[in-house]
Amino acid sequence: MLDKPVVNEFSHVKPTDTPWRTDGLRDFFLYRDLGIKDATGGRVIAHLVKANPDCPPEAGTGWHQHIAEFQIVIMNKGWARFMYEGTEHLVSAGDCVHQRPGITHYLFDYSPDMEYLEIVSPADFGTVDVESPGVDIPTPTPWVKAAE
Repeated sequence: MLDKPVVNEFSHVKPTDTPWRTDGLRDFFLYRDLGIKDATGGRVIAHLVKANPDCPPEAGTGWHQHIAEFQIVIMNKGWARFMYEGTEHLVSAGDCVHQRPGITHYLFDYSPDMEYLEIVSPADFGTVDVESPGVDIPTPTPWVKAAE
């Protein structure tokens, strides 16, 4: 990346500027791009991630690592339950998590209203599945449908 010219453009993305998409990393989440990848020439990506209302938690993400130099998750709404290297963490609205490079983790449960901001560098970060550290994954919380 150091062989490319540095791009630092102004960006202002409004909620109606970019749609929620289903073609992100996980098919059970929806993703909305915030324009940062283009504004930084691919050095950073910022996107909103939310629960897909048609896909309650079942198997979760599986154990994996991201190939990234930097990653944070800021929970805007709801909650998600993660395993980080074998320890369970409840991440609730208002919480911020720095996922250090290469940390083994598993998102296994989330609320129907879960929405978080994820900021990662580089924008084209990778994800690799890894072996379980030998920890049992708790059962996800069933979603209760509202009366119609």
